[in-house]
Amino acid sequence: MTRVALGIEYDGHEFYGWQAQAELYTVQGTVEAALSTIAAEPIKILCAGRTDAGVHATGQVVHFDTSAIRSLHAWTLGTNTHLPPTIAVRWAQEVDTEFHARFSALSRRYRYVIYNSPIRSAILAARVTWYPYALDAEGMQAAAIHLLGEQDFSAFRSSQCESNTPMRNVHEIKVWREDTYVIIEIEANAFLHHMVRNIVGVLLRIGAGRESINSVQKILASKDRRQAFETASATGLYLIHVHYPEAYLFPRAEIPPLFLLR
Repeated sequence: MTRVALGIEYDGHEFYGWQAQAELYTVQGTVEAALSTIAAEPIKILCAGRTDAGVHATGQVVHFDTSAIRSLHAWTLGTNTHLPPTIAVRWAQEVDTEFHARFSALSRRYRYVIYNSPIRSAILAARVTWYPYALDAEGMQAAAIHLLGEQDFSAFRSSQCESNTPMRNVHEIKVWREDTYVIIEIEANAFLHHMVRNIVGVLLRIGAGRESINSVQKILASKDRRQAFETASATGLYLIHVHYPEAYLFPRAEIPPLFLLR
């Protein structure tokens, strides 16, 4: 039995999220069907982080076990021939049986892309979040630093969150502007359901001057989801990197230039 890790990129706008569901078009279900064709046996994959409907990824990592003997090219190029244009296997590596895409991960990094213009874009409609009101990116950054460290993120978790604890450790959060785009990146050991989108919802209100910079501290202290305002759209959210121990040196995900690689 061989364990294989894959790096996967996908445009999530036409999928009902990552997790396989009966009779629904999902990323997991589509990738498993393609891999099963290459392996000539049923393949089940486990991912680093499940994404919601409409969320994209450039750096998703999965693993699976198989008795099939195939080259790494077969797991990449071969699998891609059975995938739609909106999903691509970017790399494949054999790993030891201790590796687990989810439990071996040290952190995940998400990028949220906001198109900050009074006029919406038709081309970018499913790939960024349009926000028509002026945003103060520096003010958003000043507010965001209060989210750093290990804290109780109850106010930023959805009612459907199944995590046993609301405690999460945010390692880094950055907000910056590039022309008409405002970009938010956040890296943490793990994330609660809708945590990133709820954080973005608060930062958007702060950036638009509808809430004070200090409101982040008050919302965190409340531990009350009702205090954190709207959940931001899924369309601007990307899983861009999963960090693993040095024993697993996977290729760094490529981020399309459109989405402002720094």
